[in-house]
Amino acid sequence: MENTPNPGLPFMKMHGLGNDFVVIDLRGGGQPPSAEQVRAIADRHFGVGFDQLATISADDGDADVRLRFWNADGSVSAACGNATRCIARLVMDQTGAAKLRLRTDHGLLLAEDAGGGLTRVNMGQPVTDWRLIPLAQDVDTLHLPIDGDPVATGMGNPHATFFVGDAEAVDLATFGPRMEHHPLYPQRTNVEIVQVLDPETIRLRIWERGTGPTLASGSCSCAAAVAAARRGLTGRKVTVHVPGGTLHIDWREDGVWMTGPTAYVFDGVWRG
Repeated sequence: MENTPNPGLPFMKMHGLGNDFVVIDLRGGGQPPSAEQVRAIADRHFGVGFDQLATISADDGDADVRLRFWNADGSVSAACGNATRCIARLVMDQTGAAKLRLRTDHGLLLAEDAGGGLTRVNMGQPVTDWRLIPLAQDVDTLHLPIDGDPVATGMGNPHATFFVGDAEAVDLATFGPRMEHHPLYPQRTNVEIVQVLDPETIRLRIWERGTGPTLASGSCSCAAAVAAARRGLTGRKVTVHVPGGTLHIDWREDGVWMTGPTAYVFDGVWRG
């Protein structure tokens, strides 16, 4: 019996400040990977390795493309800011467009060329209603009844933002998973450890739901900036220093804009 070669699954590897992604382009057809495939590809020893996986597909409406996101554990995420920027840059380079409309489960997001090799994405309005974040009960989202007095924010996914005097002093490997699974968050949560450096600058360490510690996160940076502004610790426009580099967040009337660099690393074919 003749063996049929495995055609494999073509993918791209990208990152935004070390927050890395596997991107699968389905605009020419094909099916998104199963949760089992996502977990296999995510394995950094036996697979490719990534923080999130994203697919690009054609949109039936007025958006330029449709994006979907998965965490490394195979769970679905409605938003992924850095992956959105990376894909926006890819599509801009392919089409020559300076502005795009990107449809996600979080909504229709606008992206634009920010100049100097940077890409800007409007991540939409932050969610502060406990029911929509979502939380398990009616609480003050500006002061959650959790040790450490965090702020709850929705940016297409749930967030818990803790303000500390020294972000590096926190044992993230222990603290992160414990807070991710806190019972107040029925869908789990991303965790941000924030040190305010001045009214225009914050330092951020990140534990992402379904992934773990990451060098950067767009939605986490947006949530941290929104939480700091709501607390009166900063203005609405801040520079966010993450382990992988720097993002610029601007909470405007039309949403939270995030600006930063992107990188296209390599192409590959998954044959698992």
